[in-house]
Amino acid sequence: MDIVANFQDLVAQVPELVQPVIVALAGAVPFIEGEGATTIGILGGLNPVVAVAAAAIGNFLCVLVLVLLTSGARSAIVNRRTADEVVLATGGTRSASAPDETIRAMDEDYAMSGRKAARMAKFQRALDRYGVPGVSLLGPLLLPTQFTSTMLAAGGFGKARVLFWQAIAILVWSTVFGVVISRVVQGAN
Repeated sequence: MDIVANFQDLVAQVPELVQPVIVALAGAVPFIEGEGATTIGILGGLNPVVAVAAAAIGNFLCVLVLVLLTSGARSAIVNRRTADEVVLATGGTRSASAPDETIRAMDEDYAMSGRKAARMAKFQRALDRYGVPGVSLLGPLLLPTQFTSTMLAAGGFGKARVLFWQAIAILVWSTVFGVVISRVVQGAN
């Protein structure tokens, strides 16, 4: 919570023209995201529309970078596996594959232990039930958009589809928080 307070203090201390940039930076931080950054901006004295726009832009830019990186990494892995299969199918050998497979199996066993496995199962059930749109729109209730979008991109869903639904989710949640917080602030005055 110190980071939220630090962002609020920073917004209050910088010139008005720089405040939306601080709010956008806050929006890029997981667990603060567009919703928290919108709140920071409004409580820091920004116009609610400016706060929502800056927070949503910051959150989306972070998600954009993560989706592009994750999709690129996934493509590289899929392409490497395809190339390895072609080499082996044509009679080639890959002497280093056994250690790679052992390490990969150990990593998967370690990664899927305990709470992490439970979270992945919960995410998979939500994905099966609601699809990319539902997970994107409901995801912020459980996980930051950065995590949700990364898991979707790693799962092989198209970049454009993931980004489209994440953008809608970020805008919807930031706007909802903007309306609620601005009404609370108006009621307090």
